[in-house]
Amino acid sequence: MVTMKKKKPANHPLAEYIDRLLNGGALLPDNPDNVLEVVGILKSYGVVLDAYSKNLIYIAENQFLVFFPFFKYFNGEINFPKLLRHWWHDRINFEYAEYCMKAMMWHGGGGLDKYLDTPEFQERAQAVIKAKFQNNPMMMGMNQLFPDFLTEMLRVSAYYTGLGQFWRVMADMFLSLSDRYDQGEIKTIPQVVHHIKAALVADALRPITYSVKLKDKVYDIIPKSVGLTFLADTAVPYVEAVFFRGTPFHGTVSYNAQAYQISPDQARFQYGALYADPLPIGGAGIPPTLLMQDMRHYLPDYLHNVYRRSLRGEDDLRVQICVSFQKSMFCVTTAAILGLMPYPMDTQDQSEKTANRVYLQKWMDRLETSRLQEVNK
Repeated sequence: MVTMKKKKPANHPLAEYIDRLLNGGALLPDNPDNVLEVVGILKSYGVVLDAYSKNLIYIAENQFLVFFPFFKYFNGEINFPKLLRHWWHDRINFEYAEYCMKAMMWHGGGGLDKYLDTPEFQERAQAVIKAKFQNNPMMMGMNQLFPDFLTEMLRVSAYYTGLGQFWRVMADMFLSLSDRYDQGEIKTIPQVVHHIKAALVADALRPITYSVKLKDKVYDIIPKSVGLTFLADTAVPYVEAVFFRGTPFHGTVSYNAQAYQISPDQARFQYGALYADPLPIGGAGIPPTLLMQDMRHYLPDYLHNVYRRSLRGEDDLRVQICVSFQKSMFCVTTAAILGLMPYPMDTQDQSEKTANRVYLQKWMDRLETSRLQEVNK
């Protein structure tokens, strides 16, 4: 009788990255050029996120239940010169912030998504709707006929403030990283990752709340007692929705269901920042083009000079910015992966080491078709 030998399991295609993480490294190689690129682009990104965050929170608190918010991008400062700059597009492209907000809301996940479907939220939303339209019988009648319409508008407003509060933390994190780099404290990619990870952990339990004011009375739509927090209820859903899943860009794939170019299963979407091909950046209908356009205005000189010395100079500046941005997002992803590790990296327990490796393998399964290997070349 011949006994068949069991085949040893094949190594994971991204096994080198698992080993690198277990040995204190990051998904992005550690070299001075990468450090300069990542810190420089995160400096620019931090400035842009600061503006995005303030506007999203302003919209949530001041433009809720407004059907035609013509001046929502003005943060309450409306004047003719600013209006001219707005029409001339000499401004921050807040539309990209809304694109990310809609992606988060569509994909869902986390405590914010769950809370917005609870009877408690419905009750609080109806109280705000009643206070807003108590002297408007037509709107109150419409609310009776279509009870989910105005409530859904407040759900959207909740995502505005949720993303705005998340980006508030991230903006401060990236700007302080740049300050530390300028002071000579940040010199390696692992140090970049550690800075991001430490900031994520420090604000992990930061409450996510939402209140609006009507006629000198404050209405809590998301009170602190709900228990929503920065990391679990905004950061993790954001990474899932924007880094991994994303949304298919118009003009790059067919939305025809018979073409089968878009999976009907949202969980299988791979259109996020870690998967996107930078080359279409700059084309019409590609939302990240707006972000790259915003970041180009705030590039630190040392990074801008690197782009100027490239083969095409500034002719493909948005594409170069996108490549750098993608590298930086792999550093943020590294920080998230390490922060959620089931056991300490330096554990000596063999079962815990195995659990850590299995955990990392699951992450690598998702990253196998990403641009991880491209940014490592």
